Amino acid sequence: MKEAQNSEPKVADEKSNKEANLLDKIITAVEIPIFRLFGANGKLETISNDQKKFEPELAELSKNALLKKFKTSMKGLSGREARKRIEEYGFNEPTRTKEVPVLMQMLEKFKNPLIIVLLIVATVSLLTGQIVSAILVYCMTVISVSLSFYQEYKAKGEAKKLIEMVSVNATVMRDDRHHELNTRLLVPGDIVHLSAGNIIPADLRILDAKDLFINQATLTGESFPVEKTGEPIKVEGSSITEMTNIAFMGSNVMSGTGVGLAVKTGPSTQFGELATRVSGRDTITSFDIGVNSFVSLMIWFIVVLTVPVFILNTVLKGDAMQALLFGLAVTVGVTPEMLPMLITVNLSNGAMKMSKKKVIVKRLSAIQNFGAMDVLCSDKTGTITLGEVVLERHFDLRGKESEEVLSYAYMNSYFQTGLKNLLDKAIIKHEELSMRKYKKIDEIPFDFTRRLMSVVMEEGGKHVLIAKGAPEEILKRCNRYELDKEVYEIDGKIPEHLMDESDKYARQGFRVLALAYKEFGAKKHSYSKEDEREMVLRGFIIFLDPPKPDAKKIVESLRTLGIQLKILTGDNELVSKKICGDVGIDVSSIATGDKIDNLSDEELLAVVNRTSVFARLNPIQKERVIRILKKAGHTVGYLGDGINDAPSLKVADVGISVDNAADIARETADIILLEKNLLVLEDGVMEGRRTYGNILKYIKMGASSNVGNMISVSVGSVFLPFLPMTSLQILVNNFLYDMSQLTIPTDNIDAEYLRKPTPWRIDYIKNFIICFGPISSLYDLTTYAIGLYFYYYISGSIALFQTFWFLESLGTQTFVIYIIRTSKVPFLQSSPSKWLALTTAGIVLTALVLTLSPVAGMLGFAHPTAQYLILIAIIILVYLVHVQVLKGWFIRKFGWQ
Repeated sequence: MKEAQNSEPKVADEKSNKEANLLDKIITAVEIPIFRLFGANGKLETISNDQKKFEPELAELSKNALLKKFKTSMKGLSGREARKRIEEYGFNEPTRTKEVPVLMQMLEKFKNPLIIVLLIVATVSLLTGQIVSAILVYCMTVISVSLSFYQEYKAKGEAKKLIEMVSVNATVMRDDRHHELNTRLLVPGDIVHLSAGNIIPADLRILDAKDLFINQATLTGESFPVEKTGEPIKVEGSSITEMTNIAFMGSNVMSGTGVGLAVKTGPSTQFGELATRVSGRDTITSFDIGVNSFVSLMIWFIVVLTVPVFILNTVLKGDAMQALLFGLAVTVGVTPEMLPMLITVNLSNGAMKMSKKKVIVKRLSAIQNFGAMDVLCSDKTGTITLGEVVLERHFDLRGKESEEVLSYAYMNSYFQTGLKNLLDKAIIKHEELSMRKYKKIDEIPFDFTRRLMSVVMEEGGKHVLIAKGAPEEILKRCNRYELDKEVYEIDGKIPEHLMDESDKYARQGFRVLALAYKEFGAKKHSYSKEDEREMVLRGFIIFLDPPKPDAKKIVESLRTLGIQLKILTGDNELVSKKICGDVGIDVSSIATGDKIDNLSDEELLAVVNRTSVFARLNPIQKERVIRILKKAGHTVGYLGDGINDAPSLKVADVGISVDNAADIARETADIILLEKNLLVLEDGVMEGRRTYGNILKYIKMGASSNVGNMISVSVGSVFLPFLPMTSLQILVNNFLYDMSQLTIPTDNIDAEYLRKPTPWRIDYIKNFIICFGPISSLYDLTTYAIGLYFYYYISGSIALFQTFWFLESLGTQTFVIYIIRTSKVPFLQSSPSKWLALTTAGIVLTALVLTLSPVAGMLGFAHPTAQYLILIAIIILVYLVHVQVLKGWFIRKFGWQ
C-alpha cells in the first residue's frame, strides 16, 4: 500500500488563509443578493451542465495521466484558476430546488382557480360601474390571498432557519499551500487531503492512501467501511461499490489518510445525481388531489348555476346588464373564496401546535397527509430499535455466561488504539472492568481482510494474545478449544454441539464474535499477523440493536390510530424477523429486495398488501414499494434519515425525517421530528387530523350552504316579481358569512374523529352538498313564501322582503356550523370553541345591526320589526333541528368525516 505523499507542502501562512476566507465571503456576498432578486439564473447557478456523468476512465487512469487530464498538479490549482473553474462548473453543491423570489411567491397565490373567478367578477363589476360591489369582491380576494401568503411565508422562514446547513470545510491544496476551504468552493482539479473523521467533499479519485477506510453506507447500504487505494483499477461493471479508488461525496473517512483529486463536483457527483432526482417539481400528494377535485367540483356548480340564471333573467326580465350583475353576484356566492386562506390558516395553526410537540412542518399541505396517513413505512434502526449496538450475552462453548470471556473481550476493546467501532463501544459500555493488573505489549490492528484484531497483554509474567473477530476467521486460526478450564485439541473441527448456542443466535440475526487466545512461552517485543495462529477458542459474544423499551407500545399505538407500520430496511431478513417479531409486527411474510425485483407491479401489489417487513432493500426498491402502496389508494408516510432515503421521502405523500438526518434527507422531507421517536410522530398525526377536520368543516359548510342559498337566489330571481336580494346585498351576505368562519381553526375536534385516518373523498363531499344544499333551499323558499305574504298583504315593501331573506339566509348558513361540525348532538355532547361561538354569534348580530342602522338605506335594507325577527328565529331553529335529524340518516348511509 502506498504511503500518502512524502513531500510535505508548505503550511499556509495567516495571510493565505485570510485570502481564502475572503474569497469565500466575496463569492457568497455576490451570489446571494443576485439569487434573491432575480432567481438562480446566470453563471453562478448550482446546476452545471459542463460535467459529464462518471466515466470509468477516471478510475482506470494513472496518477500522472489524471493530473494531466485535469490540468493540475500535486501542488494544487492556483487561486486564479480556481476562480475560473467556479465560473465554469458552478459551486460544489448538490442541486437544490431554486428559491422563488418573494414577488413570484405572492403572484403564485393568484393562480388558484377560485381566486381567478373572483378577480374576473370584480373586474366586470368595476367596468360596469358597480364600484361598491367591485371593492367588496376585491377586498375578499386580497384578504384571502394575503393571509394565505403571509402564513405560508412565515412557516417557510421558520423551517429554513431550522434546516440551515452547517458550513463544512475541507483541506485543499491551493498555490502549494494547505487551505481550509468551504466545500462549496471546491472545483474539479482540486487536490484534497483526507484524514479520519473527514466528510468526502466531492467525488475524489484517490491518488495516495495509507490504511484509508471509508464508510459509504449512506450511498450504497454497505454495512462496513471499505478500503480505498490509489492504484488504477479496471472497471468491469457500473456499480460504485466496485470502484475501490473513488471516494464519493457524502461518505466519510473512518480511519487512515489519503490524498484525492476532485474529479466531479456539485450535481455531477453521485450524491448530486441523487439530489437532482429528488429536486424539481413537487410530488402530487393525496391532499393536492383532494383540493383540486373540490375546486373542480365548485367550478362545475358555478357554471351550472350562473349561466342559466343569466340567460333566464335576460329573457324573462329583459335587462341583460342587471342579469349579468346578478349572475356575477351568484358566482361570488357559490365560490368558497376564503378556501385558500382558511386552508392556510388551519395548516399554519396546526404547524405551530405541532412545533410545540417537537414536530416541525416544512410544507404546510403535508399536515393533512400526516393526519390521513394510513401506512407508515420506516427503517427499523432508531425507530423501533435503540439505534445503538448492545452487548447481549458473553458465553463459553457450553452456552454458559462467562466472566472470563467478557474480560478477554473487554481487554481487547479497551487496549486497542485504532478507531473503536460500535461493537468495541458496546463491550466497554456493558460493564466497567479494572485493567490495572494488565500491561499492554502490542496490538495487531483490525483490517477488513482478516476481519479480526488482537492485543498482546502481559499477565502473571507471560504474554497472552487475545483475538476477537468474525467466528469463521477465528475458527480457522484455532487448533484447540477450552471447555470447563480444560484445553482440547481440535480434531478436524470443533464438535457441533459446542457450536449450537452461537449458531442459534446467528440464525436469529444477532451479530456474533468469537474470542480466542494464545500464550507465548518466550516474550517478544513485537507481534504480527503471523502470530494469530494455533490459538485456543474460548467463547462467544453476541450483539444486537435491541428494540426500544416502548417499541411495542409504539406499534400498538399506531395500530390503534389505524396506521399500518411497514418496515423497509436494508438489513438482512434474520435480524428483521427477530426485531420486528419481538415488538408485535407481523413477520409471517417477509419480502426481500431480490424477490421484489422479479415481480411485476400487479404481483408486487399483492405482496405489499400482505407483508409488513421488507428486508435487504436498496433505495430504488424502497421507492417502488411506496409507489405501489400509493397506487393502491393508501396515503403513505415514509420515515428516513439517510442520503439513500431521499427518493422515498420525495415520492411519499408525507416525507418524515429527523433534525440530525443527512442534509439531503432534511431538505426532501415535509415533516422534521426533533426526536427520532414514533411516539412524537403519534402527536403529530393527531394534530394533523385535527387540522384536516377543521378544514373539512369549512368545505362542508361553505359548499353546502353556498350552493343551497344560491339555488334559492337563482330560483327566486326567475319566479319572483323582483330580485330576492340585490347583487350588493348578496356580496355583503357572503362577506359576513366568510368572516364568521375565520375562527374555525380554533374549533374543538371530537375524540372519536381522531381515532382513524380520514382521506380526501370528493364523492363524500359531493353527497354532502346534494343532501344538505337542498334542505337549505327548502327553508329559503319557505322564507320567500312568508315574505311574499307580507309583501302583498301587509308592507308592500321590496326592501323589507330582501331584508327578511338576508337575515334568514345569513342566520341559517352561519349557525349550521354547530350541527355539521360534529357527528354528535351539538352543545349537549360536543361543544364548539369559545372563539367560534363568539364569532358566529357576533356576525349574525352585526348583520342585524346593519339592517337597523343608518347605513341600511345605502345597502337597500328596511328596518325589520319584532314580528319579522321572531319569525326569522323560528325558521332558523326549525332548520337546525331538521339538519340534525338529516345528519343522523346521512351518517348511517355515508359515514362521517
